Amino acid sequence: MSGLLDKFLSNEEGSASRNFLVSAMWWSLFGMGAGLFASMEFYNPDLVHNIPQFSMPHLRMWHVNAVTIGWLSMGYIASMFHMVPTLCKNKLFSERLGNFTMWAWNLLMIGAFCTLLNGNTEGREYAELGAILDCMAAVALCTVTFNVLMTVAHRRVKKLYVSLWYFLGSLFWFPLVYIIGQRTFVFLPGLNDAIIGWFYGHNILGMWFTTVGVGIMYYLIPRYTQAPLYSHGLSMLGFWGIALFYAPTGTHHILQSPVPEWLKAIAVISSIFLLVPVFTVLTNFFMTMKGKWGQGADDLPLRFAMTSALFYLMTCLQGPFQATRWINWYIHFTQWVVGHAHAALLGAFSFILTSAVYYMLPRLTGREWHSMGLVRGHYWLKFIGFLIMYFSLTVAGLVQSAGWAMGFPVDQWSNTLYPYWFVRAISGIMIVTGQALFCYNAFRTIYTPKAVEVTAKTREVKV
Repeated sequence: MSGLLDKFLSNEEGSASRNFLVSAMWWSLFGMGAGLFASMEFYNPDLVHNIPQFSMPHLRMWHVNAVTIGWLSMGYIASMFHMVPTLCKNKLFSERLGNFTMWAWNLLMIGAFCTLLNGNTEGREYAELGAILDCMAAVALCTVTFNVLMTVAHRRVKKLYVSLWYFLGSLFWFPLVYIIGQRTFVFLPGLNDAIIGWFYGHNILGMWFTTVGVGIMYYLIPRYTQAPLYSHGLSMLGFWGIALFYAPTGTHHILQSPVPEWLKAIAVISSIFLLVPVFTVLTNFFMTMKGKWGQGADDLPLRFAMTSALFYLMTCLQGPFQATRWINWYIHFTQWVVGHAHAALLGAFSFILTSAVYYMLPRLTGREWHSMGLVRGHYWLKFIGFLIMYFSLTVAGLVQSAGWAMGFPVDQWSNTLYPYWFVRAISGIMIVTGQALFCYNAFRTIYTPKAVEVTAKTREVKV
């Protein structure tokens, strides 16, 4: 019995982080593959007949949840389970609890796969899971929070590095945001439901994907460059700026609806004020990188992190711009917004998580990466594929906006989107191929028979 317990709920140091990473990469293939399939149905609507599970709405729900809850969220937890003990100079409070959470999270994803592809949904953006799965997700988030908090409580250092602020803030905010945003726990009628829905829909981005992703950047960039963080003061200003300005921004998604005008005004103003923490964060990153940009030519994990920071800049300049009333009126309900969403989740946060995986896996396994050639191929496929997707969606959105603004009938301008759907499908093939190379490389690294001693890559710097 003890042997079985050790096998499934291992107490080995680093096992919870490693198992969360493996799970995240597994679900990334399913999620991105579903996104590719859905994009091909845009280009060829008759691709599949009479199979409801492969219809575009069902694939889209699964794609979104597999990427956000499976790939990004599980990868974020893996990163915290590795980085928090390192910053606290102790061990994770409970590897067994971490592995139990990993199995529960995978069970949640299996349930999401079975229900969403069959059209069972609560109908909220990013909150489609049913009641049982919502409860499982809430419990899993609470166990992760407890594990990380106890690790920090038993730390061997006095001061908290900025990454810990971001991780702890995320684990405080996001369980509350998740519970508020699910109809399982909070159900309101009419416009109140829309307000709550977009409070959740935008804050899952701002108080989970953004805050954990920025915390990972703060951890990785000084270690890649072997340079101290430029300014701890700026890092704290950025943290409290996000905490202050992000929560009310969700209503900018529904500016054309009859919600109270004061709520719309707060959402738009808060969206613009988000430029303050964005610029403090990016100034910190870029000044830490000062004189080190050339390292990206040879250090591929650093290149992923640098690319993530640049995409984060692009995303956060675009966001406040499109939250203003007239721009929002023009581009709302178009593919422009889809491109913006991919700029955040795929461009900024998927790239930084990928960089974290490339950094952590040698330390968790004691093995160097199986093939740096595959790492290089992964980067270029993902980078070029993302750019093609982003610009094809952005241009398609502008075509849609112009058609609506000029009053042309939909059937006259919708056919002009055909080439953009085709290009989007091509970009999806590139992104999924790159992710498959990534997962294959990780698999070979983990299960390579002969361990190679990790030398230079295990260096740490004082931050």
